[in-house]
Order: sequence, then C-alpha cells, then structure tokens
Amino acid sequence: MNEFKQQLKNAGDHTPIGTWIMSASPIVAEAMGCAGFDWGVVDMEHTPLDLMDIVHMLQALSATKLVPVVRVPWNDTVSIKRVLDAGATTLLVPFIQNADEARAAVAATRYPPAGRRGMAGMSRASKFGTTPNYLTTANQQMAVVVQLETAEAIGQLEDIARVDGVDALFIGPGDLSATMGYAGQLTHPEVLALTAQAVARAKALGMPIGTVGGTPEVVTRYRAMGFDFVAIASDLGLLMRSAQAALATLRTVGEAPVTTSNGGY
Repeated sequence: MNEFKQQLKNAGDHTPIGTWIMSASPIVAEAMGCAGFDWGVVDMEHTPLDLMDIVHMLQALSATKLVPVVRVPWNDTVSIKRVLDAGATTLLVPFIQNADEARAAVAATRYPPAGRRGMAGMSRASKFGTTPNYLTTANQQMAVVVQLETAEAIGQLEDIARVDGVDALFIGPGDLSATMGYAGQLTHPEVLALTAQAVARAKALGMPIGTVGGTPEVVTRYRAMGFDFVAIASDLGLLMRSAQAALATLRTVGEAPVTTSNGGY
C-alpha cells in the first residue's frame, strides 16, 4: 500500500505532522527527515527544483522515515509522468478547481487503460526494471492529493472529493486568503470560517483533508478544527525563524566583555 495512505489510515489520534521542503537541498531534506517529521512536501511549484534535483531529494529522503509528497509545478500530464518515473508515488497537485481537473490529475498518474501515464520499461520508479510486474501494479501504489486554493474550489469540494483516485484534499491557506481578498491574512476570521466549513464537509464524505500553518499555534488551531494531517512551516522558514531569533537575542544582550581564566574561550 502507498506509504502516505498507510500513514493516514494508521494515524488514529496522532495527526501525521509534516513540513515543506523548499531549500532544494538533499542534505537539508535528509536532515528534516532525521528530525522526525512524518511526511514532507518536496515542492517543485515555488522552488528551483528540476527533475534531476527531485531524484536527488528522493534518494536523500529514502534514508529516513519521512514520507515524501512531491508537489508538481502544475496539473500537467508530462510533468507528472516525469516525476513518477523519477520515483515519486505521492503527489500534491496544485490549484485544482473542479472535478474535471481532479480527474485529469488522477489520469496522469495511471497507466492505461485506467489513465494516460506513458509507459517506461526502464526507470527509477521500477528500480530500473527489476520490480516484478511494475507496469501492472504501479497504479495501486499511487496517492493523489489535490490542493484547493480558492473559495470556488471549496465550493466544488464534494464533486472533487468523489473523483475516483483522489485520496486526500489539501487546503492552501496562502492562495485561499488572497483570492478571498485577504492576502497575507491566513487566519482572518472569514478565511478560518471557510476553512472549517471545508473540513466539516470533507469529514462528512470520509475524505482525509490537510493543510499547512506557519507556527505551532496556528497548526494547533488547525488540528482542533479536525484536519487529518498538518504541516508546520518549511525547512527554510524554520531556519530563518531560528536564525533571526538567535540574532535578536544577541543584539538585545549586546557585546559586554567576558573575562575568563582561559583567555575567553
């Protein structure tokens, strides 16, 4: 079974916690995996990552327990095909607006006759041709998470969720807040109200739904809403926050001289 779907199925009361991987660095990705996150989005939409970079990122993460979710740049059949051949098995597809777009995303991840993924006899996905019956079993190993990023998309939530092959929904709070007229105000009351409504509607369908928050406080709020999986910030966000906090502390303390018996070490 797909690792991400297995994680959701076995979650129980322990909401899987992930993060965004935006540094485009295999070393940083591996470190995030070692930090203990359950899953992480390897983001191609808003980073410099290209296809060979994705291979390196997946190789690095394979040494950890973090389950990689690759966000493709767009709902594009060719991009999806190449990312799957590189070895991804769970995709986050951005800016899905309706059921037709969701069906197109799913079809791009399936070999015929179920979809239109191009056949490849030799790829990293099939362990270079050594996985028995890969072409006939790969469809069952895929997971497709579709991202709803506008009020219009949330209005179509039930139709999108009912598309065969959609395994989970994901609310993108950044774009959602902007399209509602509250750019940068991810926790505006109207944004949170629509978000909570989306969670309730997904729950009524039995469809897993996730999101991302910038701080532990915001993520805790999302968990209380009932989200099934949540992400906290990103590798770069966590790095910058820690770096800025350390600098702020040192600059507040000042540079008072320190005298010790060993010369100041």
